[in-house]
Amino acid sequence: MRVAMFGYQTWGHRTLQALLEAPDLEVVLVVTHPKSEHAYERIWSDSVADLAAEHGVPVLIRERPDDEELMAALKEADLDVIVATNWRTWIPPQVFALPRHGTLNIHDSLLPKYAGFSPLIWALLNDEPEVGVTAHMMDDTLDAGDIVLQRAVPVGPRDTTADLFHKTLALFGPITVDGLRLIASGRTDWTPQDRSQASFFHKRADEDLRIDWTWTAQELDRLVRAQCDPYPNAYTYYRGQRIRVTKASVSQAVYGGTPGRVFYREGDGVAIVAGADARRGKSKGLVIERVRLDDGTELAATDLFRTMGGYLGHFPA
Repeated sequence: MRVAMFGYQTWGHRTLQALLEAPDLEVVLVVTHPKSEHAYERIWSDSVADLAAEHGVPVLIRERPDDEELMAALKEADLDVIVATNWRTWIPPQVFALPRHGTLNIHDSLLPKYAGFSPLIWALLNDEPEVGVTAHMMDDTLDAGDIVLQRAVPVGPRDTTADLFHKTLALFGPITVDGLRLIASGRTDWTPQDRSQASFFHKRADEDLRIDWTWTAQELDRLVRAQCDPYPNAYTYYRGQRIRVTKASVSQAVYGGTPGRVFYREGDGVAIVAGADARRGKSKGLVIERVRLDDGTELAATDLFRTMGGYLGHFPA
């Protein structure tokens, strides 16, 4: 099969690597995005362009795939299929429908849930028992086409988004190659997505990192694990400075009072009152164990919170 790949970052890099290693696939064109300084796009940023160049595959760098030069290159390539992996902008119908077999998109969620952006972070926040990767045929609606293959991995009780990234990244190459071989076999009996189960999520932004102490301790624990290094960390404010929380857990004891109160030393950390029901004495707290300041200083929470009392908040006090 003659293949063009639209891909970006480490997901695209690993997918292209698998395509190049498959003896029955010929990669004839690669399209990738320019390097970005966006916080999330500096993470897992292995270069698709460099890998393609190392193997002598022509590369076009585009923010959006909608210009005449690109269309001419795609037509000249005489494609059987396009593979799209972590492509960050809309691919128009004149592109995705151009190859003989259309376009296979690889998305790191178990579609129809978690279409859109940052699916692993959102899934961890929502306490999903598993995450995975879906290979589906592209159509006019983002991440909504018929499913060719889908593979899942379990979410461990203390997994971080980085853990889930590595678990799902290992699926990208194999599911792409296996999906293309199913297409090449002539099969077309793909599984339509149940749109009643669909959810679409936006990109993560600074507001999504701000700790809301009315969330339960369990939810805040997942937020800290979801925003683990190397992702931007969840943060709060204490005595006028921003505190990035890098390690935390749910308290053993129940702590009643006002959410955000710096309350009690527990184990290796300091328990903070959390949850909308905390005033009723029905909520566990979040035990902060490690923090990072804006200047990069790493601290044990017990070194930062030397005396109990005071509050953590949304904004500098």
